[in-house]
Amino acid sequence: MSDQPLKAGALFAGIGGFCIGFGQAGIKTSWAIENDPMSVLTYRHNIKDVRIIEDDAVPASIKDVTVSAYDLEPVDILHAGFPCQSFSQAGERKGFEDPRGKLFYEILRIVADFKDKKPSVIVLENSPHIRHGEGGSWFIELTKEIKKAGYWFRDANCAELDPYVLTPLPQKRNRLFMVAFSTDRFRNGKLNFPSQKNDEKKCLENYIDFAGSIDDDTYYLSEENRYHNMITQEVEDKACIYQLRKFLVRVKEPGVCPTLTANMGLGGHNVPFIHDAKGLRKLTELECLKLQGFPSDFKFPDAVIRSKLYTQIGNSVAAPVISLLAEEIKYKIYKERNDA
Repeated sequence: MSDQPLKAGALFAGIGGFCIGFGQAGIKTSWAIENDPMSVLTYRHNIKDVRIIEDDAVPASIKDVTVSAYDLEPVDILHAGFPCQSFSQAGERKGFEDPRGKLFYEILRIVADFKDKKPSVIVLENSPHIRHGEGGSWFIELTKEIKKAGYWFRDANCAELDPYVLTPLPQKRNRLFMVAFSTDRFRNGKLNFPSQKNDEKKCLENYIDFAGSIDDDTYYLSEENRYHNMITQEVEDKACIYQLRKFLVRVKEPGVCPTLTANMGLGGHNVPFIHDAKGLRKLTELECLKLQGFPSDFKFPDAVIRSKLYTQIGNSVAAPVISLLAEEIKYKIYKERNDA
């Protein structure tokens, strides 16, 4: 039937941002692959009805997974936010020469392993710089391999989507989304990416209590701390977020949250700070989770340490953006089936 419910499979599932967003669009995730045990703990704590692919109770590495050995159910959509460190402007920019960059090929290996039951749609997410790095050669390689796998794909199948533009979220987080459609099942690869600007007033105070305080003093910097002095010297408006980037302080305009990164829990690099009624403190992991648009009932298990929580959040995606994208993909799939 043309309106048969759609199913998705998740690679590099993290804590489930993609799966939550697709779920909000009515597309259930059947199985997920994520090799970080701490991320799997968080995923399982919140998303109960998805099969996590394991090997003897240990999360499986994507490089070890085959469709037959793990009995992967065929799915309509395969989504993967594959590692971006190799392609980001902020990294070493080794591209497909980096072992993490090479993991892109594992996505297409699993796609090919499904044979004639391969996913109808592949959804990828990465740094926008993957489009331009090495004089465009990274994107040429990516395009060539996706086409070789039997999918419609070109530059028009890509869009930079930012939750600050598309949703009420006050976080600026520009990411590249790439969507490929099987040439066996679609007459073309055209997709209407979400583009409607959300004019709802951004209200950072809905996510962060600048006027109040929190009970846990470990989030606060003492006045003797060198970072306290660095940030305080830059303060003009206490309703702003101050972001440490290595040894520089970046001040965001009032009402704006900078891109939350995986480095937030690792010390001085990219840590967001605010002034509240008690003093200068880091954003809490729950505040960061809200700024990524995760549901209010999403909780972290006690077994995951704080630094790992920040890493998990920074490695994730803004769930409301994924939901908007999933709605457009669902519309195209059903339209293609109904027109067939």
